[in-house]
Amino acid sequence: MDREVALPIVERDARALRVGDVLHVTGRLFTARDQAHRLMLGLHRRGERLPFDPARSAVFHCGPLVRRGRTGYDVLAAGPTTSGRMEKMQAAFLEAFRPGLVIGKGGMGERTQDALRSVGAAYAHFTGGAGALAAERIVRVADVFWLEELGSPEAVWLLDVERFGPLHVTMDSIGGNLYRDVGRDVAARREEILARIDGTPAGEP
Repeated sequence: MDREVALPIVERDARALRVGDVLHVTGRLFTARDQAHRLMLGLHRRGERLPFDPARSAVFHCGPLVRRGRTGYDVLAAGPTTSGRMEKMQAAFLEAFRPGLVIGKGGMGERTQDALRSVGAAYAHFTGGAGALAAERIVRVADVFWLEELGSPEAVWLLDVERFGPLHVTMDSIGGNLYRDVGRDVAARREEILARIDGTPAGEP
């Protein structure tokens, strides 16, 4: 199902997303790669407040290419980072900050799947290599945090977007997981093909 999604997404609506849905989102994303995940979780554990509310955004696994202009920042490309880099931290991140949508590429593991179910969130895949397309949907850079500490790719960028996508929901809050399903299908087809090969009489194609 194609869906237009306005951010922030409330838990009820995030729980209604299903594997196979195609999303275009409008509102605010924040970028976070592994260093930003560590920094934010460290602040949370020490009881320190963040300078923005992650629950009112979607987290985007991305290190954007950003240029500083005379009136602000321009995003030149915003392709997704491989989400597996954040797997060790994503469950704790979801529990701590409650974003309703995680955007990245490549999928995530069982700990993240359990956290999506627990907090009521979904994971959506953005096509790798389409960073310029993503940048076209960014209306403006609303803010940036920890730029000096982490450097531009690892900093947290707050991005206002309009019809950002297409995003494909590949993990949902009821246990749906496209990566797992495809893996099972591939394994089953492999066994079928090997069985046919092993059972083919000699000399036949």
